[in-house]
Amino acid sequence: MTTIYMDHAATTPVRKEVMEEMLPYFTQYYGNASGIYAIAKESKKALEKAREQVAAGIHAQPAEIYFTAGGSESDNMALRGVAEAMKAKGNHIITTKIEHHAILHTCEYLEKHGYEVTYLDVDADGKVSVEDVAAAIRPETILISVMFANNEIGTIEPIAAIGKLAREKGIYFHTDAVQALGHVAIDVEEMQIDLLSMSGHKLGAPKGIGAIYIRKGVKITPLIFGGAQEKRMRAGTENIAGIVGMGKAVELAVSELPETKAKLEKMRDRLINGILTAIPNSKLNGHPVDRLPGNCNISFEFIEGESMLMLLDALGIAASSGSACTSGSLDPSHVLLAIGLPHEKAHGSLRLTLDIDNTEEDIDVVLEKLPPIVQRLREMSPLYMAQK
Repeated sequence: MTTIYMDHAATTPVRKEVMEEMLPYFTQYYGNASGIYAIAKESKKALEKAREQVAAGIHAQPAEIYFTAGGSESDNMALRGVAEAMKAKGNHIITTKIEHHAILHTCEYLEKHGYEVTYLDVDADGKVSVEDVAAAIRPETILISVMFANNEIGTIEPIAAIGKLAREKGIYFHTDAVQALGHVAIDVEEMQIDLLSMSGHKLGAPKGIGAIYIRKGVKITPLIFGGAQEKRMRAGTENIAGIVGMGKAVELAVSELPETKAKLEKMRDRLINGILTAIPNSKLNGHPVDRLPGNCNISFEFIEGESMLMLLDALGIAASSGSACTSGSLDPSHVLLAIGLPHEKAHGSLRLTLDIDNTEEDIDVVLEKLPPIVQRLREMSPLYMAQK
């Protein structure tokens, strides 16, 4: 049975072009980039080429790109690094209630170490208000961290407006762009972003490689100490094959962005409209327009998301839900609760995320198979049967 994969927000397959670019750096050009002999120089050359590719993808300078092990490390580096470097100036950080746990848990850690964090509400579409950000600023505020686009509901935040506000106030602005990179246009100069987190496996590169943009002049303390790699900002022998893969993946994604965006938006809108039309008591989560091209997140009343996922999986459709059932927790998504969904509706949510390998035929199959699944589960619900 062929799998219809619609969980690209969780991870993506490594692209063929990316794998081909990476392969020589496992067995042929395997030198340590810190060496001075010829084979090491090949690794160093590849490292710097990838740095240029990633920088070009967000309109940064290559010297402002530092490679990490992934988005979570980049988020930790941004928040903890700035907090420690700027503690003489202040101890206040502003973020939102819908951030990825890499941000929220880092903020919780910082709160235990003398920092204060303001967690801003978002509206029913998942957008934070720039006015609320402005109102939360204090004299001791040192960092504002707002994700570029939400990983669950796909809402794109007003990043340029927040960046302008932060720059005017002399406050560092960080954005977690793990979901946005390669899917929407990013210009760190125009948007006045000071720090930006990235991850390779969300856009066709392998897992275990990420990067962080740190604008020249930003004060930040490293998290990892050891060698002099990454200009002493991130010690450890570089993962050259992974870095090469990320560089190529960013280059491809950014060059193909206009075409890919148009394709995904067309399929996404057809999927959303088809589900909402075919299934009563269903609701789109996230902003109807300002959302990631491939994101479809819908809540269904009177059902549990875990059961829906298992039945979809039995039919070869891979998706995710609004509760963290796979992590051993039955708590509903903090994002869905933050946009005002009651627990029972948050539990009955489905996230379908598309990418370039999805087809119109995939959409056909989901629109055929999903309504009977929802109806079957509802007929097992006393609440649903009572309201019929």
